[in-house]
Amino acid sequence: MPTASIDTPVGRLFVTEEDGAIVRLSWQAKAKGDVTQVLAEALRQIGAYFAGELKRFDLPLAPAGPELHQQVFKAMLAIPYGETRTYGEIARELGTYGQPVGQACGANPIPVVIPCHRVLSADGLRSVEIHREFITAAAR
Repeated sequence: MPTASIDTPVGRLFVTEEDGAIVRLSWQAKAKGDVTQVLAEALRQIGAYFAGELKRFDLPLAPAGPELHQQVFKAMLAIPYGETRTYGEIARELGTYGQPVGQACGANPIPVVIPCHRVLSADGLRSVEIHREFITAAAR
């Protein structure tokens, strides 16, 4: 799968495409293959997002995950720029519980683009902080 990278304020991000859609964004990968049109557009939009010029991504996405995760990913995509939701609010919207919503946020394969950083726990801890702690621990 082709993977391209971009330097951002949160570190170097690696974006992976499969079959014309973005399937992964991570901090730990290696660029490989040709930069496709989809990857080039993803890098452009990510750069614009971090430059404050873009508030909503318009990319073909194909995140892997079970049905509940897909519902949570869609709910996260619906959170407007500058706003947040709690796990509980998303859970109520989907007719489930906060813990599975939190698990889906933590399993988000396309962070930043699918804005898990806009989801808060009841005490205000952002899922992106949990995700970053996980990545840091995994790198050790």
